[in-house]
Amino acid sequence: MSSHHIVRDDQEPALIIANGESCSSELLGQLLEWSPLVVVLDSAMTRVAELGIKVDVLLGDFDRNFDAYNYKNSQYPIEIVHTPNQNKTDLEKAFDYLIERKIPAVNVVWATGRRADHTISNVTNIVRYQNELKIVILDDYSKIFQLPKKYQKWYPAKTILSLIPIGSVEGISSENLEYPLENGTLTIGYRTGSSNSVLNDGIVSISHKSGDLLLMECWD
Repeated sequence: MSSHHIVRDDQEPALIIANGESCSSELLGQLLEWSPLVVVLDSAMTRVAELGIKVDVLLGDFDRNFDAYNYKNSQYPIEIVHTPNQNKTDLEKAFDYLIERKIPAVNVVWATGRRADHTISNVTNIVRYQNELKIVILDDYSKIFQLPKKYQKWYPAKTILSLIPIGSVEGISSENLEYPLENGTLTIGYRTGSSNSVLNDGIVSISHKSGDLLLMECWD
């Protein structure tokens, strides 16, 4: 796989490669092409290096005898960021790193699959960092991001859209979904908007009055 786009422009989202299930080379290649900054967590570095990906930042707590400096020459120039704080995950520390650099948005891959606890933590972190960083998590089956209070986007008919509340979300209304909501409430663990779908080709509108609502664009 080729290295990522050489243009440095912080208007484009950075890319974090975590250590969950790998995604397809097609998806990874598309993201690398337009990512001005590629951050890899130490637990994923061996797999990333085997794919021949050029890495800008290698970040983590470097435990389990991981030697980050083994990649100093092969990935030159690379920034090595040691983050030993055990009160945060390496992905959370990668988000903190991007915020410190004032990078406004990031795409994240390899953050789902494998361990369920990691997947849940990674997805819910979208909400935790909402005021500082726009986070989109992608894999071969879905794209997950937080909705603003009012959201509109064109979708083809039958596109699967899942509305995932973090906690309780109230006053949800939608247009052009097979199962419409009218001033409804979704609560994680009780009622979610999983596996809804687009009714007709065209604009889908989703609004909510309070709470944190994620949208998962799904394809099988």
